[in-house]
Amino acid sequence: MTRPRLLFISLDPVGEQMSGLGIRYTELARALAGVADVTLAAPGATSADVPTVAFRPHSPSALRPAIAAADAIVTHPQWPVITRWMRRSPARLVYDLYDPETLETLELFAEARPARRRLMVDLTIDRLHAALAAGHHFVCASEKQRDLWLGAILAQRRIDPGAYDADPTLRSLIDLVPFGVPADPPVRNGALPSITDRFPQIAAGDEVVLWNGGLWKWLDAPTAVRAIGLLAERRPAVRLVFMGGSDQPAAREATAQARALAQDLGLLDSVVFFNDGWVPYAQRANWLLDASCALSTHGDHLETRFAFRTRLLDCLWAGLPVVCTSGDDLSDRVERDGLGAAVPAGSPEAAAAALERVLERGREAYAAQLAAAARDYTWERVAEPIARWITSP
Repeated sequence: MTRPRLLFISLDPVGEQMSGLGIRYTELARALAGVADVTLAAPGATSADVPTVAFRPHSPSALRPAIAAADAIVTHPQWPVITRWMRRSPARLVYDLYDPETLETLELFAEARPARRRLMVDLTIDRLHAALAAGHHFVCASEKQRDLWLGAILAQRRIDPGAYDADPTLRSLIDLVPFGVPADPPVRNGALPSITDRFPQIAAGDEVVLWNGGLWKWLDAPTAVRAIGLLAERRPAVRLVFMGGSDQPAAREATAQARALAQDLGLLDSVVFFNDGWVPYAQRANWLLDASCALSTHGDHLETRFAFRTRLLDCLWAGLPVVCTSGDDLSDRVERDGLGAAVPAGSPEAAAAALERVLERGREAYAAQLAAAARDYTWERVAEPIARWITSP
């Protein structure tokens, strides 16, 4: 049987420094290279082990030959020109809905002028509707997300008697492909920088609480800062490190707000530390292995309910217990499987108490259950629905 030609299209860059979507498509491309001839298209695309096509999002002509040659395409909802090329191609279209972008856009432009905010939300919804109309298959990150997208697909009249009778579960139409983790555990690399290299003020015996991702407006860094301030009164060796710095406006604003609060509380650069750059994907292991616990806090809104906090997956991979805000699928698993603790939104007191419990128990007390959870999310395992679709008639 001829191997299918599989094309991934990402609007996020891939290479040394990647955000969630770039990481996702790079790793899925690697995982599926055993069953397909894979190409990864992205702005500024570079990869050592996956063939790439670089294109400019606002002038994507370099994509057109790759789309025409593909037997299957995996992509998030695209802009109209790329969508039109894909619909006219013979390729099987697998749309990736793991990021509930419309809900994220509501938060991202919350302080924009009303007309601009409405425009950006409408454009996002238009791309989503075009994807729901064109896609042959869809993937998402959780059962909660799947319920959301099944409702949207139903509203598009895609669930008719023929589709239902052929597969009452509709797993052949939309299935789970969550974010994943490498199959091999992380290994410390002494040649690469670590937390104490970046912040020499942090001593070897300090308890590092790691915010292992970027700061964004829809997250709640102030609660994390306040929680560490409360905890430091009882555990003076505790330190909070924000791992990711981004030049995106929404990230700069959130970072400035959190830094100002840390400064006002007398914690900046003594108890709370901000990395001013983005840790390259291949270098993140040292940071995760240096930490005693991870922390992720966010507000109570729709983006929270349907999000899949990909930063928490790396914590499972590294055996790093997690304290996180409750309300999404991963926080439910953290609580259910004893991977750390989940706390109510907006409560520094609850976060500080949970951090203290987790730090008191130590990383080793969580190692077995974190390793078991990580095995459920290896990239090879989560990619299985895509492999099944692209190799079937």
